[in-house]
Amino acid sequence: MLERPSREQRSRSRRRSPVLRVLLIGAALALAILLGIALAQTLDERPEEGGIVTSVRTLTPLSQQGPVRTVTVTVTAPP
Repeated sequence: MLERPSREQRSRSRRRSPVLRVLLIGAALALAILLGIALAQTLDERPEEGGIVTSVRTLTPLSQQGPVRTVTVTVTAPP
């Protein structure tokens, strides 16, 4: 049958070497710094809001022709 590893063997296999831990922490810090720099550059390079721009245009009216037919409507009030 298979034997279970002793407690000492399990704890050794679970532990990471201190060098690996320092390298992982250093890599995480470097990544955080690079992301911070990228975010700062993005915020710095965004376009600035411009002032209010007003444009004025004069429209010329179209020529109007007289009506073709005139209708008169008379309304009387009931008595």
